[in-house]
Amino acid sequence: MPAGNVLNAMDFLVRRDDLRRCAGVASEPAPLEAGQARLAIEAFGLSTNNVTYAVLGDAVSYWRFFPAPDGWGRVPVWGYATVAESRSDAAPEGTRVFGYLPPSAELVVTPGGADRRGFVDASPHRAGLPGVYNRYVHADEDRSLDDHRMLLRPLLATSYLIGADLEDHGFHGARLVVLSSASSKTALGTAFMLRRLGGARVVGLTSAGRRDFVEGLGVYDRVVSYEDVEELAAEPAGYVDIAGDAAVRESVHRHFGDALKFSSLVGATHREALEGAQGLPGPDPVMFFAPSVVERRGGLGAEAAAATAAALEWASGWLRVEHGSGQDAVERAWLALVDGGSDPAAGYVLSLRG
Repeated sequence: MPAGNVLNAMDFLVRRDDLRRCAGVASEPAPLEAGQARLAIEAFGLSTNNVTYAVLGDAVSYWRFFPAPDGWGRVPVWGYATVAESRSDAAPEGTRVFGYLPPSAELVVTPGGADRRGFVDASPHRAGLPGVYNRYVHADEDRSLDDHRMLLRPLLATSYLIGADLEDHGFHGARLVVLSSASSKTALGTAFMLRRLGGARVVGLTSAGRRDFVEGLGVYDRVVSYEDVEELAAEPAGYVDIAGDAAVRESVHRHFGDALKFSSLVGATHREALEGAQGLPGPDPVMFFAPSVVERRGGLGAEAAAATAAALEWASGWLRVEHGSGQDAVERAWLALVDGGSDPAAGYVLSLRG
């Protein structure tokens, strides 16, 4: 396995063409150049959201954020880091930040655009990538919910934007919003945000084995097993496809037909999600890309912060955090997520630091 200067201390890599193939790679940290800073990555969250990043890695340029040897990728994660060494006035040593990170022990950044809230990574390879992923925010809040923030804050931002975008467009005339993969954290967050907004009833689709868990959280107006989609009235509805399961998407489209007002593809946990999305009854599925909504709405304002805080407080009552450190722990969690065998009530908070 080639290492090279793009890898620092310890990295968790996956094969871009086979997400079940993974490896831990150690290397000597490269010396900092003028204007750079070295972030010591404390911990990061891992969920199916990160599998989506990997599945869409080429289509949406997620692999470009953290370069790796040919054929391999560093799957983006969200977590906390501390500036361990700095040759940049924008990032003094000891500064703690929250942001987009690789599953690694360290990351070298080129801080720029500093303000009272944080800085952006102005490294040349990140130029032109969505700005929301390049920003590192000072982490000076109460640490009691750090684990939940790592696991949920980016997902809840997406959930908020899904709801806000639908509200901006009058729910496209839908009276019912159907969410697939209803037990996933993104879907649960979206249901929470939609209930907070009002404007449409919310139905969750899930497997029969997870139906009781989903119903017990109380954020859906109704929970239906995948095989029972036809029980739903064919009224004006919209579909938010969290998992990208082609069979479920076809079932929903064929059931609602012309009554389906929109079909939004938010996540994908396998490559087949990108195929067969056209030619179905009803509207063509459209990929939802949160950074585009952020740009159109001029950023995430106070309402987004309040909604996210409320959702974090709600999730703290049911989300069980599982901690792990080292290559083996990261690999076990990653493979459980890729294989779809993780507990929906659990979330992984991991570290590759010794």
